[in-house]
Amino acid sequence: MSEFVRVCGRAELPQVGHAKEFSAGGKALCLANVNGTVCATDNECPHHGGPLGEGYVEDGKIVCPWHSWAFDPITGEASHFPQAKVQVYEITLRNEDVYVKV
Repeated sequence: MSEFVRVCGRAELPQVGHAKEFSAGGKALCLANVNGTVCATDNECPHHGGPLGEGYVEDGKIVCPWHSWAFDPITGEASHFPQAKVQVYEITLRNEDVYVKV
């Protein structure tokens, strides 16, 4: 059963165009600010395990810093290989806290 788990405070969120690593509910997560919308995905790239939270956002996609695989933050699909996906998590803001459903 999934539940919302606190990840961080709003002040800790990445700036527009950036990604950041977090941990919640025993999972390593990537929170990315895509054009002002914060998205949550698994932190591990399915290509070679690169840390997505150390990557960046370009053209509305989260880009892995190791080999530049780009992922849609809504569907989790890789741009050039849709069969490769990262898990996408529902995110909600409550007052000054950020929660992800894990």
